[in-house]
This record gives sequence, C-alpha cells and structure tokens, in this order.
Amino acid sequence: MTAAATNKLRVLFVDDEQTIRDVMKIELPRMGHDLVLCEDGHAALKALELQTFDAAIVDLRMPGLSGWDVIQHIKKVSPETEVIISTAHGDVDAAIQAVRAGAYDFLRKPCKLIDISASLKRVADKRMLTNKTIALESRLKAVEGSPDLVGRTPEMLRVKKLCEKIAPTDSSVLILGETGTGKELVARRIHDLSNRSKMPFVAVNCGALPENLVESELFGHRKGAFTGADTPRKGLLEVANGGTLFLDELGELDKSMQVKLLRFLESGEVRRVGENEAFHVDVRVVCATNCDLQHMVVNGSFREDLFFRVNTFEITLPPLRERKDDIPELARTLIARHLKRHDVPENVLSPETIQVLKLHDWSGNVRELANALEHAVIMSDGGVVQPEDLPAGVLRHAATAGLIKPATVELPSAHPKTLREIEMDVIYRVLDKHQGDKPKAAIELGIALKTLYNKLNGDQTKAAG
Repeated sequence: MTAAATNKLRVLFVDDEQTIRDVMKIELPRMGHDLVLCEDGHAALKALELQTFDAAIVDLRMPGLSGWDVIQHIKKVSPETEVIISTAHGDVDAAIQAVRAGAYDFLRKPCKLIDISASLKRVADKRMLTNKTIALESRLKAVEGSPDLVGRTPEMLRVKKLCEKIAPTDSSVLILGETGTGKELVARRIHDLSNRSKMPFVAVNCGALPENLVESELFGHRKGAFTGADTPRKGLLEVANGGTLFLDELGELDKSMQVKLLRFLESGEVRRVGENEAFHVDVRVVCATNCDLQHMVVNGSFREDLFFRVNTFEITLPPLRERKDDIPELARTLIARHLKRHDVPENVLSPETIQVLKLHDWSGNVRELANALEHAVIMSDGGVVQPEDLPAGVLRHAATAGLIKPATVELPSAHPKTLREIEMDVIYRVLDKHQGDKPKAAIELGIALKTLYNKLNGDQTKAAG
C-alpha cells in the first residue's frame, strides 16, 4: 500500500475550453487520479448518471448549463462528491456564494497545477478521515475488545507467531475456528501489526447481512439504484480503502456474491450497485469461517476458485477446551473488560472457581466464557468470584465430578434464571451437539439461520480470544 493509492480520487473535470481540458487530460492522471473530462454541463450530467465521483472541478461560467446548474445537480444525486469551482472572472462574491451552496473549494483561472493538486489533496484527506470515522463507528457498534491475543499455551503461541509472520504482507488470510473462538480478534491483530494499521479496519458478518443487501453493503450503491436507496452509499470495501476488510462467516455468502467477491479480489475493482463504471480500491481482505469450506466446494455450495483465492495463508484457532490452561488469564481479562478496568486482582477468581471453569467443556468457547463471567461478577457483588456465582450450566459438570455439592447447582430462588439465559443455554447445547454447525443447529431449534445469528451476535458483545 502506498500513499498515492490512498490519495487517488475519481475526478470529474468540466470546462468548455479545449486547451484546458487537454492539459488536464495529461496532468490529473500524472497526479495519480482517475479522470473523466466533460466539455459542458450536459456531458457532466450524463457522466454523473454512470458513476460517482470523489471530486468535481467545475467551471462556473459555461454556455448552456452553467456551473451553478451542475453544482446543484451534483448535490442532489451525489452529495458526497466534493465540488471545486473555477472561475475566470475573479469573482470572489460568486465563489463565496458557491461555497455557501455546497462547494468545497474554489480556484481562480488560470488555475495553477499546484493549486489544483493542493485542493484535491485536501479532498483526499477529508475522504480518508470520513472513512476512518465510519470504520470507527462500525467497530464501536460491535463493542470491540482488546487487540491483544490472550493466552500462553503452545496453541495460542503458534497463532500469535503466524499473525506476526503474515501481517507485514498483503496476502489473503483465512481464519478457521469454531464459533466464539475469537476469529475477529485475530484479524484485528493482523491489521494492527501490518503497515495498514493507521488505516481503517472494517468488520462485517456475512451471515448477518440481509441477502438482498449484501452487494450494497460491500460495494455501495448510487441513489435510486433500488427501492429504498434514497441516498448514495459507500460500500464497506470503499470505506476500508487503504486498510483491512474482515469478512466473517464467509461460508454464508451465496454463489452470486461469491462471484462478485472473487472478481474484486482478482482486480481490486469496485462497482457500486446502479453504476456502470468501476474504480480501484486498495484493501486487504481477511476472511473467517467455522464451516468446512473444502466440503462445501465438494458439494457445490462454495466456489473452488474463491476458496483458493482466500486461502493463501491459513490460521486455525483452537477451541477453548483445547487450551484450558489459558482460562485463568483469559478470565481475568474478560472480567476487567466487563468492569471497564485495565486490570483486576490476581485473586478475583477463587481457586475453586478456576477448577470449575477448567472442568467445563465450553462449547460456546470464549464467547460463552465471557457471558458466564459477566453473570458471575454480578452475582458476586464485586467480591471474589466463587463457584456458586457461576451459571448453573457451568456448575453441572463440576457437580457431576464431585467438585461441588449438587445442591450448589440450583440458583437461589431470589435469582431465577432469565428467559434469555435459558434460551442461550439451549442454543449452545444444540451448537455443541452439531459441532458448531449453525445451519444444522437452526434447523433443530426451529428458527431461521438469520435469527440464530442475531441471537449469537447479541450474546457476544464482549467476546475476545
């Protein structure tokens, strides 16, 4: 990734003077921008029907449709396009009026190349800041956890080493692991260790997106592209320009979207829904799934060419039951996060509680552990967490093993289980039965797959790995 790649703009240049257009035809691409030239306002309106631009440099005084008409049209159909006006008359009042009408900047003709370059650089900087803001809002909505990977077992040390190896490259990465193992955290770790770390990290759960909006979410759309598209929208690939896009639950994409994703991975081109023209973005794509993609390739539900394209480098996350020695450190980290503190005392969990935690099989992995500890912290009233503070589902294994008295399993009548807790216990048991296969679990539970995703996503607000 280079600075030039992230500063590259799609520029519409509108001027009725042929000599000026001839100069811009050479100089603007030399500055690193994609360019569409128009000789008058009518041609500009036609160009705006085909694609969306980052910036438009418009001559204010033109025969026929004036620059004012073009500006008004741009603000109507593509308000995100930054308009830079140019005028040969040195009319400061007109320039001020244009800025008040929504123009971003103005240039006096004859325009100097250095002034044009500087103005476009400001547009690029603003676009980058906007994309970072959108990405940050996306991360806050997901209530992201610490970027650190917690664990010192050989299995987690290997994952950390692989992250360090692959991060400096731009190779595609496929992260495999059961639900709740922390695949997004690994993707963030790769991003934070890469030379893209100062650029956006955008995460999207493919399984949680409505099928009819997946393309729009990823690639964006122009105004009026479909019913409900009242305003133009940037796709997440465009928002992540210069940074990393994390596609979780990749196996949930349908075949038509697999084709579009493959085309992007091979070309780097994005075409918004409703537009004819494509543009390039510089995005590293990291994918994750708990599905057996190779089996899906065999049964025809996943494209083989896409599998090979995303599987340049593979990282497999171990389930929590295979790294139980990490549980004490991981538990303290999760409790600190719940309490919104940087650290908690070493003895926040009693030795007996740690024994109970290690005995449980954790079919929901770190996500289930996070929920159990949140429950326990509430029950402990801020003191040392004892076994009886844990949810009944966690205590059952300890009672069977004789670690605690069976009576301890029953929650006090003053604190009955919520309907939500009972529901999630059932969901995790069914997921465990089907080894994390969500489509099969959804069938047995009698709910739609999207409903299952929504319930799991609502249950993972503080997940970590």
